[in-house]
Amino acid sequence: MALTPSTMLPLGTALPFTAISAVLAAGRARQVSGEPLQLETLGQRPLLVLFLCAHCPFVKHVEPEITRLQAHVATPTAAAPQPPLALLAISSNSTATHPQDGPEGLRAQAERHGWRFPYLFDEGQQLARAFRAACTPDPFLFAPAADGVSRLVYRGQLDASRPGNAEPRDGRDIRAAIAAVLAGEPVAAEQRPAIGCNIKWHPGEEPEWAR
Repeated sequence: MALTPSTMLPLGTALPFTAISAVLAAGRARQVSGEPLQLETLGQRPLLVLFLCAHCPFVKHVEPEITRLQAHVATPTAAAPQPPLALLAISSNSTATHPQDGPEGLRAQAERHGWRFPYLFDEGQQLARAFRAACTPDPFLFAPAADGVSRLVYRGQLDASRPGNAEPRDGRDIRAAIAAVLAGEPVAAEQRPAIGCNIKWHPGEEPEWAR
């Protein structure tokens, strides 16, 4: 395990919708549930993209908070059939080195925690490259901007908790960013990188920023 921070993609970066669409169309990524992903819903409201995997202890540490986030802001109700926030999880780890992070392991992880949001297995790792994702977990929050494009407003840690420290697992950083977006307010510019296991790139195919 290599302890790795997020790359802190520049704020204002557009959601790589075209890259997601192309990768899905080429069959290089798919939902672990086997269901098709409804792409048209992704850019219409705030979207939290989470790079995860099944084996990483840093992901296991925050799994309960991800479940709570789903319940609080991303679950349909009778009063709000379309929740205010969309969630999308992506796992890009190479199964050549970590077979437990393949579709079956990811599907079991989602079922174990009751995750109902889309969870993509990024077999070709193009999505990780499109987001410049570096670690697990690695969160990216996008919100529709005035120009009609969904743009990055937060990237970094869920909270300050890590396996073995005493900080509360309450998602305070990402929750503050989500609350600001839903209230139509600017997200705080001071953002701390996420820390986790490095994404397991296919042998010999690590991007420049991961070397």
